Amino acid sequence: MPTLPISFEAWQAIGLTLKLATATTLILLLVATPLAWWLSQTQSKWRAAVGALVTLPLVLPPTVLGFYILVVLGPDGWIGMVTQAIGLGLLSFSFSGLLIGSIIFSLPFAVQPIQYAFEAIGRRPLEVAATLGAKPLDAFFSVALPLAKPGLFTATVLSFAHTVGEFGVVLMIGGNIPGQTRVVSTQIFGHVEAMEYTQAHWLAAGMVVFSFGVLLFLTRLKKRHDRVMP
Repeated sequence: MPTLPISFEAWQAIGLTLKLATATTLILLLVATPLAWWLSQTQSKWRAAVGALVTLPLVLPPTVLGFYILVVLGPDGWIGMVTQAIGLGLLSFSFSGLLIGSIIFSLPFAVQPIQYAFEAIGRRPLEVAATLGAKPLDAFFSVALPLAKPGLFTATVLSFAHTVGEFGVVLMIGGNIPGQTRVVSTQIFGHVEAMEYTQAHWLAAGMVVFSFGVLLFLTRLKKRHDRVMP
């Protein structure tokens, strides 16, 4: 029988990657939206420090970030000690550990587009809503969120795509365990190590096409938004 260009293990890695990217994106939207709102509105002296902390994954080497997350999740780390004490065991080299690392690593890709969208709204729409009797929370959900929809879409796409393309962080935290922590990027790495270049080509080409599609989608989304905005 002819050898399939994509193995069963590769399909497993693709499925796990999509599962990880979906979970990461959903959690990031819940975390990043209020954080982006706070950063866009606050005058606190902590704003610069929190903003720098959120942006840190953009400049840190993924292996450095992955190493420190691994230490925190390990038996002597504060999260590792808590998870062991409550009977969850260690989260390192597990899907849960990958999820934590992915959320931290992709955080700026979710926060920044939403923050810029909130800042672009300005204070005028919220002031108008307040004069009409809307409370701050009502104004946030009825005015700010709908107007920030392009930023939310961008954050969703970027977070998902960035998680799909992770390598250094997931390798440090999860290793390369088939069916458990092996994602597409580490599957490609494994194929190259085994000199299985045909299989590596198929997966790598898929990543190139996916990345190109994401960038093309974001470009068209921006053009459409620019045409709609006065």
